[in-house]
Amino acid sequence: MRLLSKRTALVLASLGVTAGIVAGESALAGVAPAGPESAPAAREGFSMIPGSLPPTTDVDMGAFTSPKMTVEIVLAPRSEAELSALLQDVYNANSPRYQQWLVKGEFYTRFAPSSAQIDAVADHLQASGLVIEQSSPFLVRASGPSSAVEAAFATTLRNYRNAKGVTYFANASALQLPASLAAGVRGVVGVTNTLRARPQIRRSLNRVSSAGSPVPSAPACDTPYPTPAQLFGSYVSGISFPYGYGDGPGCSGLTPSQDNAIYGAPELGAVAKGLGVNLAVFELSAYQHSDIATWAHYFYGPHYTPPLVDIDVDGGPLTTSCPAGDTCYPGYIGDIEVDADLEMQLAIAPAAAHILVYNAPADDTGQTELDEYTRIANDDLADVVSSSWAYCENGVTPGFVQAENIVFEQMALQGQSMFASAGDSGAFECAPYPTGLDPASQPWVTAVGGTSFDSFNPDANPNPSYPTGVETVWNVDNLCSDASPNSANDEQGGLFWCYSTGAGGGGSSQYWGRPIYQFGPGITNPYTTYGNGTTQCALAKIGMPCREIPDVSANADEFTPYAEYCTGNASTPESVCATFSGSQIPPGWFGIGGTSLSSPFWSAIIADRDAFLHGRTGNANPLLYFLYNVDYYGFFHDITGIDQTTNNNGYFPTTPGYDLATGIGTPKMGAIITGVPER
Repeated sequence: MRLLSKRTALVLASLGVTAGIVAGESALAGVAPAGPESAPAAREGFSMIPGSLPPTTDVDMGAFTSPKMTVEIVLAPRSEAELSALLQDVYNANSPRYQQWLVKGEFYTRFAPSSAQIDAVADHLQASGLVIEQSSPFLVRASGPSSAVEAAFATTLRNYRNAKGVTYFANASALQLPASLAAGVRGVVGVTNTLRARPQIRRSLNRVSSAGSPVPSAPACDTPYPTPAQLFGSYVSGISFPYGYGDGPGCSGLTPSQDNAIYGAPELGAVAKGLGVNLAVFELSAYQHSDIATWAHYFYGPHYTPPLVDIDVDGGPLTTSCPAGDTCYPGYIGDIEVDADLEMQLAIAPAAAHILVYNAPADDTGQTELDEYTRIANDDLADVVSSSWAYCENGVTPGFVQAENIVFEQMALQGQSMFASAGDSGAFECAPYPTGLDPASQPWVTAVGGTSFDSFNPDANPNPSYPTGVETVWNVDNLCSDASPNSANDEQGGLFWCYSTGAGGGGSSQYWGRPIYQFGPGITNPYTTYGNGTTQCALAKIGMPCREIPDVSANADEFTPYAEYCTGNASTPESVCATFSGSQIPPGWFGIGGTSLSSPFWSAIIADRDAFLHGRTGNANPLLYFLYNVDYYGFFHDITGIDQTTNNNGYFPTTPGYDLATGIGTPKMGAIITGVPER
């Protein structure tokens, strides 16, 4: 996100993010990934919770105290071996349990921790002075003074300041629990406030001059792809240039017709446009229904009503109910993200029964996000879900990602398809560590990367064909890299361009081993990492290959953008769109990119498939890797990098077959939706 309101800028600054510089760094700069604890031995009768002390070089600012804070203890599922076996069976076409999805509530019945285990944990917390606030069978929520939290986990809480000046609190030693309880606990959420989600979105250039007035003439829709010289002038010197793309209002970007035509959507009517399917988006910001209606009426006519259903969690983004001791950020702080997600799903699945807008307040401990994902799974209303909000894996804790994983396993067993953005800063999204994003790196989430249509501009053609051989990995003019300042990057250094113009995210997981479905040509490659117990798939066995992302990709370049409509006014506090969209030509319309667009794009493709085949696909990854192995070119466009000047995401190269820049590739929509390969 690039043009920010004052408060939104302050919010992002508190996360260690600056507008245009190092937007991909973790809020915990200077904090190494979780590893073996160097703390003193466990208290007698207690056991340490593995991975609960990330070592740090940040400055200790003294004791942290709070009159009331909230923590959540993450409990392991009952019968984990049975859970793992069932996940394999429901995605094994040769199993009698194939796609026999669990019904609402059945996951808890079969796999929730026993009431005795929950009660034992609750008793310990209460004995330490905390008050129990049960949130789900897998999360025992408790609140009380920080001194009681320290007593419960035999640790101390301290304030720290990282190299960027961002302050945060965290435990100073490994968390401990009575040995009789520790084996059934995966971690604790709420003992640090570094879990700060951010959107994965890029806005194409504002078509105004450096003086703030419109450029001399409106851009033609067939302007060439920007040159490095134009980008140097714009991003370094503030010199705007006319730019237009696609047939959106004011040449703002691709239209729904163009989106579908380029990737070959079948012309089969509503049955292949999401008919009867419930899509959902995971959001952390308020938005305006009127924006979505304006967009939809422009493209679908005045009688089309977007089927939006708002479902607020923890009070929603405006009337927040923030966990005690947490900090929440109400308002329209990500309205540009919410609108982009919804408009993208409507572009690909306009006949959907509903688009469920799950919305919680953004926070600092990750508890509201966990609550929202848990609500999506427990409601079991959404057939497909997309999230464009993400954390760096090195900014979250093992306990948090394992809590998420339980929810995503629940979704997978219920047949819900979960998609997430793979990142917008190339291989350097989470500098200084080349790790992935969460939740995209989760094994039961489909990670969606980014590509570019590069020199291909369909102008006003409503039904353009796919530009064979032109689509590249998203890395604008190949500027994103780890190169030192030189003339090729205008003496800014390659990382400046990763964080300014962007590139498709990709890499290996810090936490997760390679899932059973992830196999095929190119999966094991020179960049494959292996579990080492700390920085590389730390939750997997030593030596196991790590989970690799992205799984698939789609256009995400802000210079080959999609047309978005988003506005703001005095009644939309902290609105991002209010800071710039009124100056657009026409007002409110602009081009948008980022893997925040490719994720909802892919989620809507699977919604179309669900509609056409009259049933849930479930987690898409087993299907996608199966198709990759049995008929690659019948279902995907391979982004090879061959004879292309843009051939990496800043670090990982594009190659024939799977690669860490674009995953399997981009969709042939007709084949994915109908199951019939294209020739």
